[in-house]
Amino acid sequence: MNALKISSLVLLLLLTKINFSQDIVTFKAKDGLTITANQYIMDSTYSFILLFHQAGYSKGEYVHTAKKLLKLKYNVIAVDLRSGGTVNFIPNSTALEAKTKGFKHSYIDAQQDIVAAINYAFSINNKPVILFGSSYSASLCLLEGSGNNKVKAVIAFSPGEYFEPQIEVQEKIIGYKKKVFVAATQLEEKYVKILMSGVADKYKTVFIPKEGVGEHGSKALWKTNETQREYWLNLFLFFKQI
Repeated sequence: MNALKISSLVLLLLLTKINFSQDIVTFKAKDGLTITANQYIMDSTYSFILLFHQAGYSKGEYVHTAKKLLKLKYNVIAVDLRSGGTVNFIPNSTALEAKTKGFKHSYIDAQQDIVAAINYAFSINNKPVILFGSSYSASLCLLEGSGNNKVKAVIAFSPGEYFEPQIEVQEKIIGYKKKVFVAATQLEEKYVKILMSGVADKYKTVFIPKEGVGEHGSKALWKTNETQREYWLNLFLFFKQI
């Protein structure tokens, strides 16, 4: 299938109307913090994509993206991590509770929130999930996805070394053996390729836009990004592989 046909299919996919249910759900992290998320269900038998936001943001980062991903025949859960804030007028309920009740809320502390989301989604239909991270959460997804047998694949938008000196992501993901899609801006290209250098080519897809600089994190998929269709096209091709 040539690029033009695939691009047309992607456009058709994004425009297609679908039926789904949307609910606010909660579940507990290991340390007892209540995690809040938006759950979108197409069919309870479908696998889940778990969406995690970037620094200072909330599940509102995916208010439009989540509904588009449903069209790929997955269920979706957009999660409020404990390190975050407000975006698209949607506050981060988990971060607010973490600060109010005195829970630790650094970037790395949020990894247990990702684990809790994985366990919650897996309990619904016992199917391995796809982790989808943005910026700092992209790095957390890479870290968690490696050794967690409930994770099928990882999508990482603008991952980086956000946890130094405690953890070096590049070192931790050497020898990664799960399918990984990594997207970055033109400005992040060199940095991200170094980060992913220890992962064999047969497992990784590294995408950098050609028609513009791009956007940091999953904002690359927003309509406000001039290269958003280019990102969507390559993300669609990755889903065809898994």
